[in-house]
Amino acid sequence: MPESERRIYLLRHAQPRLQPGGRRYIGQSDPPLSPEGTAQAERWRKYFGDIALTSIFCSDLRRAVRTARIVARDHGREVLLETGLREIHLGTWEGRTFEEVQRQDPHGFAQRGRDPVHFRPPGGECFDDLRLRAVPAFERIVGQTAGPILVVAHAGVNRVLLCHLLGMPLAHLFRLGQDYAVLNILAPTAAGWRIQAFNITLSG
Repeated sequence: MPESERRIYLLRHAQPRLQPGGRRYIGQSDPPLSPEGTAQAERWRKYFGDIALTSIFCSDLRRAVRTARIVARDHGREVLLETGLREIHLGTWEGRTFEEVQRQDPHGFAQRGRDPVHFRPPGGECFDDLRLRAVPAFERIVGQTAGPILVVAHAGVNRVLLCHLLGMPLAHLFRLGQDYAVLNILAPTAAGWRIQAFNITLSG
C-alpha cells in the first residue's frame, strides 16, 4: 500500500464499569467494560467491517483488550498486546475519587494541576514517564506494520501520542479531548503526521 494510503486508527477504549461516588483516578486500575461500553465497541465493530485492517494492537489492560477483541471479531486477526500502551500509573491515587485526593492530598492535587508533565503521585508516573514508554511503543508498531491498522489505548496515552505527532507541548495535553470510545485517524505525510479525524464518536 502506498504511504499516501496508510492510516493509523487510534481508538480510546470503550466505557468501563465505573464505581459510584464521583469521578475517579483509574489509570492502571483494571475495571471491565460496562454494558454501554460493550455497545460502544460493537458500534465500532460495524464501522470497521468494511476496512481491511492489517493489524490490531492494544494496551494489555482489559478494558482496552475487550474493546479491541470486539472490534476485531470480523477480521480474523489476533489482537496483539503492547504493555507500553498502558494508561498512566497513578500510584496511591488509583481508584480514589478526585474529591478524596483533593481533600487528603491538597498539595499533590494542586501540583499535578500546575505541572502534569513532571508531577508523580506517590508510587505513580508523570506524563513525561508515560511519553517515554508510549511513544517508542507506537513507533515500534508503526515500524513493523503496513496498511491500515487499529491501535486501542487510553485517554492519557492518546493525548501523549497526539502531542508528540503534532509537535505540541506536552503541558497542553488536556486541551485534547479523548472521550470514551472515540476515534482519531492519523496519516503519515512527507512533512510528518497529519490528523485526519479527531475525537469522533458513533451514536447508538
